[in-house]
Amino acid sequence: MVNKAQGLGLNLITKIAGSELLDQLKLRKFVEKSLYQGSKVGFKTLSASQKAFKSSPEVNKQRLPTQNKSLFDLNLTEEQQMTVDAMSQFASEVLYPLAHQADQNEKFPQELWQHSLDLGINYYALPEALGGVATEQNILSNVLIAESLAKGDFSLAAGLLSTFSTINAITLWGSAQTQSTYLPAFAEDPSLQATFAVQEATPAFNPYRLKTKAISQNGQFTIDGEKTLVLLGETAEIFIVSADFKGQPDVFIVKRDASISYKKTPAMGLKGTETVTLNFNKTPALRLGDDDFNYTAFLDLGNLMWCALAVGTCEAVKNYCVQYANERTAFGEPISHRQSVAFMIADMAIEIDAMRMLVLNAASLAEAGKPFHREAYLAHLLCAEKSMQIGTNGVQILGGHGFTKEHPVERWYRDLRATAILQSGLHA
Repeated sequence: MVNKAQGLGLNLITKIAGSELLDQLKLRKFVEKSLYQGSKVGFKTLSASQKAFKSSPEVNKQRLPTQNKSLFDLNLTEEQQMTVDAMSQFASEVLYPLAHQADQNEKFPQELWQHSLDLGINYYALPEALGGVATEQNILSNVLIAESLAKGDFSLAAGLLSTFSTINAITLWGSAQTQSTYLPAFAEDPSLQATFAVQEATPAFNPYRLKTKAISQNGQFTIDGEKTLVLLGETAEIFIVSADFKGQPDVFIVKRDASISYKKTPAMGLKGTETVTLNFNKTPALRLGDDDFNYTAFLDLGNLMWCALAVGTCEAVKNYCVQYANERTAFGEPISHRQSVAFMIADMAIEIDAMRMLVLNAASLAEAGKPFHREAYLAHLLCAEKSMQIGTNGVQILGGHGFTKEHPVERWYRDLRATAILQSGLHA
C-alpha cells in the first residue's frame, strides 16, 4: 500500500514539474522546493516502515544461530602459547646471535647443545612415562615449536630439531621393540644426537624410488647405499634411514658403527648444520615400524616441519625488512614511503599468513587422526614457492646491503631454498 501511494506521488510530481503554468506564475522554485521537502518526508516514512518490518520477530527467528567458535578456533591453548613464547625468546636471545658465526664457520655451535639441554627441547617429544611431557600426539605443538625457533635462524633450528624429530618418529611409528630399545636411551642421555638420512644424490630425487637398499636375512636387516645432505651427520649417533625393501620404500633405524663412512658435503644453505654424505655398507639396522607403517604420512609430517621452519624464517625476513625500510632514508624520507617497497612487504605478510594457515590446517588434521596428505602437499607446494620469493624480495629490499653478509637476509635467502629441495629429513 505504501509503495502504491509513493508511486502515485512521484507520478504527480512529474506532471507538475512539466507544467508551463509554473513559469508563467513564477512559482517554479517555490513549488519545486515544496515538492522536494514532501518527497523527502515520504521516503523517510517508507524507509522507517521497511526498517520496522525487518526488525519484526518473525524475521529474527530466521537468523542463523551463533557459530560455535570451537569449530574453527585459531587461538592457541594456554600451554601452546607458553611454549611458543619460550621458544621465541630462545630464538631471539640464543639462536640469532650465534647464527652468523655458525654460517661463516660452517660449524654447529657446541655451546648451543648446552642451551638446548637447559631449554629441554627433546622432553617435548618424549612420552610422559619416560620423563617427557608428551601425553598424546602433539603434532600442532611441534610445528609451532619449529616455526618459533626458525625466527632465530633456519639452519640452527633444523639442527636442534634433528634429535627432537627422531624421537617424534620413534614415538609415533616405532614398533614395540624399537621404542623399548631407543626411547629410554634418549631419556637417560639428553646429549644423545640423532638425525635423518633420507635424501639421495639423484636428479629430481623421488623419495618413493630409493637407491639405498635394505636386505633381510634370518630376521636381521642390513642397509647398503648412500645418503646426502644429512644434518649433523658427522656427529650423530643414531640415524633414521629410508631404504627400498622388496620394491617398497621403508624406514629403518641405525646406530653408528664402522660400516658407516662419511664425507663433508657443504651446501648453498644450512651451513650451520654441517651437512655430510653418508655411505652405508651392510650396516645393521632395525625396522622402524610394523607392517601398518604409513610411509606417505611419514614424509608428509617431515615436510610440514620444513614448512614450519620456512614460515618462521620468512617472518624474520619480513620483520627485518620492515625495520630496515623505516630506518633507511632516500631523497629525504624512509624508503618505506615508496609504494614499491611497501607493497612488497605487504605481499610478504599476505603470503606468510597463507603459508601458516595451510601448515596449521594440515597439522591439526594429522593430530586429529584424519587424512591430511592433500593438505600437507598443498602446504609444501606453497611454502616451497613463496619462501624462495620472500627470501629474494628480502635481498631486493635491502639493495646492495642485501648482497653482503653484513645483514642476515642473504643467509636466510640461501637457507629458505632448502624448503623446496629437501624431502622429509625432519619429523613432526
